[in-house]
Amino acid sequence: MDRRSMLKNAGIAGVLAAAAAPAVHAQPALRWRIASSFPKSLDTIYGSADVFANAVKSMTGGKFDVSVHQAGELMPAFNVVDGVQSGTVEMAHTAPYYFFGKNEVFAIGGAIPFGMNSRQLTAWMVDGNGTKLMTEFYAKYNIVPMLGGNTGAQMGGWFRKEVKTTEDIKGLKFRVGGFAGKVLEKMGAVPQNIPAGEIYQSLEKGTIDAAEWIGPYDDLKLGLNKVAPFYYYPGWWEGSLNLSFYINDKAFNSLSNEYKAIVKAAAHEAHVTCQGRYDARNPAALKQLVAAGAKVLPFPQQVMDASFKASMEVYAGLDKSNPDWKKVYTDYRNFQRDQVLWFRFAEGRFDNFMSTQKL
Repeated sequence: MDRRSMLKNAGIAGVLAAAAAPAVHAQPALRWRIASSFPKSLDTIYGSADVFANAVKSMTGGKFDVSVHQAGELMPAFNVVDGVQSGTVEMAHTAPYYFFGKNEVFAIGGAIPFGMNSRQLTAWMVDGNGTKLMTEFYAKYNIVPMLGGNTGAQMGGWFRKEVKTTEDIKGLKFRVGGFAGKVLEKMGAVPQNIPAGEIYQSLEKGTIDAAEWIGPYDDLKLGLNKVAPFYYYPGWWEGSLNLSFYINDKAFNSLSNEYKAIVKAAAHEAHVTCQGRYDARNPAALKQLVAAGAKVLPFPQQVMDASFKASMEVYAGLDKSNPDWKKVYTDYRNFQRDQVLWFRFAEGRFDNFMSTQKL
């Protein structure tokens, strides 16, 4: 075969190979940063952003590199929304309810007292109107939201003294995440919104009387059992916590369709992995906490009933004062109502039966 023929055939082969190659490899190289609201030491919640970043990198053959930065590294934990909104960073990974002060609707994207459990909330986001409604809302802040993990139902936190009646809530300086503080404040508590890395010191020094974070695995890492003996459940303010990836809208809209699809797929992987890790790791951690002397107690029925009543009063007030809230919350609660109806049958009955059995 002469040289001209070889070059011709090689050229055809090259064209065919390029056509057969995945389209994503033709995309430009990119580098994004994620500002996390969590410390790196909490490998479950912070680790969700790592899962996302690794998935994006893997699916793009290393062309789309996303670096994750713990709280305080690029900006304070509670400044990440401002960072994404202004375009200082392309992404944030956070708990939406931290930002209810901007608008209470942020909390619905994360957790509200007596809200949906993790499966119900994921269902609302994936197959209900959740993603549509929250995307419309976040557009006001230049944000495109993605699922970012779920903790499952949380514990009620660590208390220096027992909680026997609603009177024990009054005057209680309580570290509690975001929106739940509005309800606890109505009940007479003094809510404190403190980042994870500062909870232990605040509880140890007596700056606060009680603190909740997430559940056994993280609480054990934070050492909260060492500074408060009473461990209450459930965290009625977080029947589940939906974490979010916030993406600057200009950054997201500049992506090719292939990269957008990869970002969405990576977010779903992070979401599922986060919940799987919490469900897998919490049981062993709870055993360790009990062995170390933690006194695990349920909130008294009186406290639960009063908390529910106060929550409904807060929501009724927001329905009147915040049109954004009313629009999203109405759909959320209607969806939850049907979910509770369904779960009380197959899911609820099965779980209640299994909880009484010896395996």
